[in-house]
Amino acid sequence: MAVEHLMAADEVIEISSEESDSDPIIDRRAIFQPVISRVVDALGGHEGGTYRMGDEVNGCLKDLKKLWRKDDTDDERTVARIFWETRVLSNDLIPILLATAGKGLVEDKRAIACADLMTAMTWPIDMAEELKELDDELDKGTDYTQLLESHLHYKAAILKPGTMQALFGIVLPPLAKSPKERQERDGQIINVVLHLIRNLAFIKDLPFNTHLSSDQAEFSSLQAKLICALSETHMLQLLLTIAANTARDPLLDSWNTLVLEILYLLFRGIKPTSLTINQAKQSTETLQRLLAVEDRTRRELARKANSRHSRFGTTIAVKLNPNKKPRPVGENDNGNDADSETPPLASRAFVLHRQQAISRESGSIMDIAKRQTAKKGNKLDEMTREDNLSVEARVILQNLATEFVEACFNPFLSVLLKDIRSERAKITEKDNLRLLFVTKWFLEFFLSMRAKHKAKEGEGRWGFGLIAEVTERAWIVWVLKRMREAVEEKPKLWTELQTGIECLTQLLLLIDNMSSADIADPALREAADVLQQQLIYNGEMLDIAFESLRSYKTGTQSLAYLDSSVHLAYALLKMLEKWSKGKGGDMYVRKKKAKKRRNPKGLGEEDGIPDVEEEVVEEEEVVQEIMFTFEAFEMKFAHADITHTLLTYLARYKDFSSSENMRRVVSLMHRQAVRAKAEGLYFKVSSLDLFKTILADQKSFPREQPYKDLVNLITFILRQFFKALAEEPFLAVEAFFPKNRGHWKQFSSWEPEENTKREKKTVEDTRFPADVEVKKGYSWSDQLGIAIASLVEAGEVELVNWTKDILTLVIAQRQRIIDETESRIDGTLESDDDLEATAALRLKGPSAEAMAKITDYLIPYLSDEQADAATKNPQLKLLFRLSKFFILDEDADELEWYVPAAVIPSDLRSTLVVIDQFLETPIDLEGKKASELLGKKRRRRRRRRSPSPDSANDAVLDDDEPKRKIRKEKKKKEKEQYKSAQFIEDSDEEYGDIEAFLEKEKAMRERTERAAAASGGARIGTMKAQGTKKRRRKTGNNSVKKKRKGEQPTNPTEHNTTDGDTSNVTEHEAAVTDTPRDPSPLPPPRPRPRPLAKRAPSPFSSPSSEGQRRHRENNDDQKSPPAAEMTGSTGHAQLRRSRLIISDEDDD
Repeated sequence: MAVEHLMAADEVIEISSEESDSDPIIDRRAIFQPVISRVVDALGGHEGGTYRMGDEVNGCLKDLKKLWRKDDTDDERTVARIFWETRVLSNDLIPILLATAGKGLVEDKRAIACADLMTAMTWPIDMAEELKELDDELDKGTDYTQLLESHLHYKAAILKPGTMQALFGIVLPPLAKSPKERQERDGQIINVVLHLIRNLAFIKDLPFNTHLSSDQAEFSSLQAKLICALSETHMLQLLLTIAANTARDPLLDSWNTLVLEILYLLFRGIKPTSLTINQAKQSTETLQRLLAVEDRTRRELARKANSRHSRFGTTIAVKLNPNKKPRPVGENDNGNDADSETPPLASRAFVLHRQQAISRESGSIMDIAKRQTAKKGNKLDEMTREDNLSVEARVILQNLATEFVEACFNPFLSVLLKDIRSERAKITEKDNLRLLFVTKWFLEFFLSMRAKHKAKEGEGRWGFGLIAEVTERAWIVWVLKRMREAVEEKPKLWTELQTGIECLTQLLLLIDNMSSADIADPALREAADVLQQQLIYNGEMLDIAFESLRSYKTGTQSLAYLDSSVHLAYALLKMLEKWSKGKGGDMYVRKKKAKKRRNPKGLGEEDGIPDVEEEVVEEEEVVQEIMFTFEAFEMKFAHADITHTLLTYLARYKDFSSSENMRRVVSLMHRQAVRAKAEGLYFKVSSLDLFKTILADQKSFPREQPYKDLVNLITFILRQFFKALAEEPFLAVEAFFPKNRGHWKQFSSWEPEENTKREKKTVEDTRFPADVEVKKGYSWSDQLGIAIASLVEAGEVELVNWTKDILTLVIAQRQRIIDETESRIDGTLESDDDLEATAALRLKGPSAEAMAKITDYLIPYLSDEQADAATKNPQLKLLFRLSKFFILDEDADELEWYVPAAVIPSDLRSTLVVIDQFLETPIDLEGKKASELLGKKRRRRRRRRSPSPDSANDAVLDDDEPKRKIRKEKKKKEKEQYKSAQFIEDSDEEYGDIEAFLEKEKAMRERTERAAAASGGARIGTMKAQGTKKRRRKTGNNSVKKKRKGEQPTNPTEHNTTDGDTSNVTEHEAAVTDTPRDPSPLPPPRPRPRPLAKRAPSPFSSPSSEGQRRHRENNDDQKSPPAAEMTGSTGHAQLRRSRLIISDEDDD
């Protein structure tokens, strides 16, 4: 039994968690409190009213700093709590500082150590971050109330007389050294003191309360004492020196972010407009404002208060549906008499015991007793706070703000922006937010001071040059970038977005001031116009104003965000309206399309996971340039979400601080309901209920115009509602539903535009003089002669010679390529038959291989005169077009011409010959001038571009640009497929007399018949004596000639005629017979046509094709060149006369 019991005991297995093996919880307070107490005691103490330092005070201060660092890993802040309990700052550190630096020992290590410890003990506590880091289990009892209270006591202790002066004494020696004498420690000392000032400015005072004790009341005015102390000790002048940094000292530049934070903390507790007035009268004005609010509240309560008879009580019985007759007892729809026991609805009565029920609606009295649902609290403003500042402190801040604007604003912003864009290590995310706020604050202060002094003494010293930095492009781009990044963050940075909106609002107000009629300087007004144009063209500010109003949600953003959004929309619409009325004309806006992501082709969700990860294709961001009109932008604000935002803002009408708030919201509502004719947006039950409340309180409104406008606007909307209700009774039901997605249009006076199809915005191209063309009725060669004559008349023969040089060079280049290619081909041929066949083909033109090697020749400009002439000289441009030169880009600022690759050297050579002939023997114009035979062409139309200088750098298209391109490509394809020329004309003038031509054809047929008869029918007259590899036609009476397309057999003997003496034309070819062997006299010498070989249509969009001939009418805008089409038959050689005119005018 003992053995079994022992084995059982050995078999017991213990199971424990890992936590039991860990170290036991250490009580940090028990460890640190004795140590800290002994070190604090060793610092020194008071003897006879004088503080006496210990022997090892310097070592003790170092030990305290080491002990303070132990809190870096302690969420409970144990050492900080012990320091507060021992009162080491007020009892030891400040007396040591006063005993050293306060008595002139400013470089004493003990004074610097005290300043370092004071800075660490007052370091700001970020409550949001601290609470995030707390552990749910271990830090249950953590309480930061004691630490926040300790900071208030520290601030009060440091602000005692002498302490700030001693701290300033510590800063002076390092600043007095020259940059070469300074050491790293000098910069650290100044850095510590500046951080101490930042810490003191960060500590928030207690709310002002007259019921508190005198000691507690002191904590509600510490900020005012701090401002006064900084002014007395010249610390504020030090901050201004660092901000201005006129000597560009790199040591001072390293503290600009610290100065930025101090300025933000000093000015965030006061509104800029309150510093522009006389601070001596500030208390009187504040008292009058408070009395006015109290009087308005008293009148409102008196209007609803009970009368003197209320002591007798009030009892009022209210019946529901008093006109409805009760149902007789026993008459039930289901025949059940048990239901009759329930009293009918018409007989129910309600008893009210409130005297207000006599004059007010009983429904509102019944609502008082209802249980109110808890509403989500609204945040006021996360960027500002309300400080209880004394008059003296306000005067100091007023002077500080004035000096900062006059001396520091521009250089301070410039250096900070440069550091931010350089991404220096000292820049944090919060610095961007502070810079936006400080800029907004000082801009508002500047505009208020300018308005005040302008009314009294004119421009004075408040010129726009003081804040010129905010009008720079780099600054505006940075603000828009920060706002764009704030929107793209998840979650969105609403506070930074609000500050950016306020900054843009002040920028708009600044531009409005610069462009006002009172400004006499034209440079300022021009600068304001350029700024307005750039802001409108950029388009981001327009989108921000719209989206900030549309995306507002109660509880998500603060009330200050709502006020800022309304102010921005009001200022922007006002500026745009003024711009559209004053400037007129059209404006353009850049519109960016969001990037679209698409999955790889052929892979859907049901296809599973691919074996190889494929990259998601991202389409490029497209920037479009669209027409902007103020009416369309104003119509864009007719949106249900914006209406909801405006009504939310209007519902707080009792909290408006001035009538300006009411003016803004009434103006925006008026633009919706009246200007945009979207009154249907307000046909909702919630909106009508708000209007009813406002109309009930209108007697308590101030007697100012914005409130009168509000009542008039509400009356108009209600009138429109009841008018629409009479026409459409179903609106009573629709009022319970939202009016989004355009549902409001059917109940509003809004009417769609008559022309639903948007007109294309095109303008005539008036950049260059209008092109000219030769009047109708002249052949190609005559047109060329007239063009040359016009240039000679104008004394511009050098331009004709330049054209000859271009033709000579291009002919030489292309002929060399053709010769080299064909000589190489000849070297590869072996038999005589191949050489003979190749030689026969060359008579028709270059080979396809040679043509493939020829490229377009871009005409170079050797001087500015040539470039100007090729761009602006209409006569030279006509000569170029007749010489088969074409323009590379019609929309370019300087036109570039080229010779298409498809134009063969023989065509260019014939053009050169004609030019030489007309230079030697000018064309006979029968006494007329060449200019009289020229007429102006219709100007081409082009897409209107933005007047902004930046638009040239953006590849932007209009909304219908892709469709327009598709239509042009389709039209061009049809022209290449079905049309060969703009003017298809057979002219007799190039061939001389038609009778002579027919005589030659007749003689040729007779010779052919005689040759056939002489051979006895063995072969046809045109057949060669020695055959080639080509297949011969069958001879004899049974042979039938295959009819060609376009030929009509007009003679029974047609089958016996030859093939070589006819001219056959297909859709893409025009062939002309060669010179006849009959030496009959010909008309005056003209460039004779040469047959062209069949070639496939040119793949280039440039104007050349196989069917192009020298008989070409003027074709300027057509991409496919004209060609002469001739048809003939072997039986009767005819020349068909036809004239087909095909309009090439673009649709646009």
